[in-house]
Amino acid sequence: MTDTERTERELADALAALAGGVLPDPDAYRTARGEWLRRERRRRLVLTVLVAVVFTLATLIGLWVLNQAPSDPGVIFSGEGSPAASGPSLPRPQP
Repeated sequence: MTDTERTERELADALAALAGGVLPDPDAYRTARGEWLRRERRRRLVLTVLVAVVFTLATLIGLWVLNQAPSDPGVIFSGEGSPAASGPSLPRPQP
């Protein structure tokens, strides 16, 4: 047996002895699951708040833009002036 093989075997034995002395916490699964559920709830709450904020900002910006439009009727909506406002011109019947 070479020195490398002996060192590897001794290291494996030492790690096995160390691992054999470690006992799991009886509530480890319950604790980990509770932490995961809390993080999941927090993630969903943050996402809900973020969606509400973005929706509110988009609504407010849209209302502000609509409020900035001129209040006087434009040429398109006046019904006077240009032929485009009165529709296509049709030939009139001759009496």
